[in-house]
Amino acid sequence: MPKPFDVVVRGGRWFDGTGAASAVRDLGIEDGVVTAVSARPLHAREGGRTIDARGRWVLPGLLDIHTHYDAEVLLDPGLRESVRHGVTTVVMGNCSLSTVYATELDCADLFSRVEAVPYDCILDALTAHRSWESAEGYVDALEKRPLGPNVAAFLGHSDLRAHVMGLGRSVDPKERPTERELRRMEELVAAARAAGLLGLSTMTSPFSRLAGDRYRSARLPSTYASWGEYRRLHRTLRRTGGILQSAPNPAMPLNTLLFLAAAAGRARPALRTTLLTAIDPKAAPGLATALTRTTAVTSRLLGTDLRWQHLPVPFELYSDGIDLVVFEEFGATAAALHLRTEAERRALLLDDGFRERFRREYRRPLPPRAWHRDLYDAEIVSCPEPGLAGRSFGAVADERGQHVVDTFLDLVAAHGTGVRWRTTLANHRPAVLDRLAASPVVQFGFADSGAHLRNMAFYNAPLRLLKRVRDAERAGRPILSAEAAVHRLTGELGAWFGLPAGTLREGDRADLVVVDPAGLDDELAAYHEAPVAAYGGLSRMVNRNDAAVDAVCVAGEVVFEAGRFADGYGTTRATGRFLRHGEVTR
Repeated sequence: MPKPFDVVVRGGRWFDGTGAASAVRDLGIEDGVVTAVSARPLHAREGGRTIDARGRWVLPGLLDIHTHYDAEVLLDPGLRESVRHGVTTVVMGNCSLSTVYATELDCADLFSRVEAVPYDCILDALTAHRSWESAEGYVDALEKRPLGPNVAAFLGHSDLRAHVMGLGRSVDPKERPTERELRRMEELVAAARAAGLLGLSTMTSPFSRLAGDRYRSARLPSTYASWGEYRRLHRTLRRTGGILQSAPNPAMPLNTLLFLAAAAGRARPALRTTLLTAIDPKAAPGLATALTRTTAVTSRLLGTDLRWQHLPVPFELYSDGIDLVVFEEFGATAAALHLRTEAERRALLLDDGFRERFRREYRRPLPPRAWHRDLYDAEIVSCPEPGLAGRSFGAVADERGQHVVDTFLDLVAAHGTGVRWRTTLANHRPAVLDRLAASPVVQFGFADSGAHLRNMAFYNAPLRLLKRVRDAERAGRPILSAEAAVHRLTGELGAWFGLPAGTLREGDRADLVVVDPAGLDDELAAYHEAPVAAYGGLSRMVNRNDAAVDAVCVAGEVVFEAGRFADGYGTTRATGRFLRHGEVTR
């Protein structure tokens, strides 16, 4: 009889994350590592664990490459909303935002409005837990937290710029960093790389604004940088083998071309680049095709290694009143979001001049925006006025004989955040999603986990992709094989980001998820909310489809099973760790 193991995963359809053919196997785990993959039965030692995976899929733990858990990981290191859906590795520090160098107050100003996370919670988390002054100290502090999943991180350019220049100068359009400050930024990027951070995240899209009182409504510091400043930092990334994550300005096509050129690698090392986002917006239906085709051509001609992050599900957003990031795109509503109190906002929303301005911006087709600007395509979810829930703003406006903008503003002025509504911005055409799923210049990400807590919930997006792949195969119109889909969600991402994650072979760390394919049903897309204890009980949009996930293991420990987390998970003991870029996977 084979020797017994600490944990045995018995009889599941095993996917190794490389795209190789799946097979029914037993997995034996010792000391957190997969030490046997066997066609013959394996046995757990006395006191060990056996997970019955018969009729289930056994996958490498999923990777979420675009999160904003930078504050939440300090308050609740278990990051349960991701882990319960099979995610065992998360990447933080995206969109130029991190908590590596800037002060606690600066980080709260940087994060809160952009990512729709409570300001006081960010400030309190950093005030209570910050013990670091360097990138190395940041990594050390995270490693001392009782991490649930594995964590990797970018250094954020806005974080870096605020630290080196001071937040005020970093958001002053008349200011430029001195040569000494540029050199300091280069040194700190190199130090972050030496500490194991993935690279640098930047931001050129101008629709992300500061919270707080000091510089409220200024854009993120990264957006004020010149392309010369970006080039300096790109050189440091090339020299150190780092990755660039960024978001081009959608209103300026030239901006995207600059990123394509920056990533080029024929006469120099390619700059590995991951950008936001391969999306099929209602406002610009040809965008995703144009981006992916252009990138494929430049990859062949210029030797680029550039990927577009893609959310493989319909991009459905909810809003309480106008508390939604898309309203930062318009001068009128951005001015309303600048105001902090409901009374101030109400007075502005009722102003005739404001209304005329918003109507003009609402009608203007160019430049393209993320929001489709169609309030007939926006359903009221709840409202204090009876009889409005389930109807569009357009239908209510027609009944009242009003312009739809006036109806929308009347309701928000009267009820503020009591008017909750939803719309789908993008990814509404299944055929386009299917093409993107197979594109080699697309990588699955952009869930924005840990951010926009009242606006969206894509924590289970990988499971929803697996459902679509399985359903397409059953219907006789396959998109990807199940093995290819798992690879794209796991091993492909781990290898591209240089992380020891995403594969489940002998010798690999035992991060895995057991999925019941019968649970890949319509409940995956259902609406749910749950309070967040770490954020003072705020009701957050979540996913609740525990029938799809039987068990999750991190480093060979069963951390989630049958809808419950293990005792002490994320509080008294660590199962995850900080993953350094370039670690050997085996």
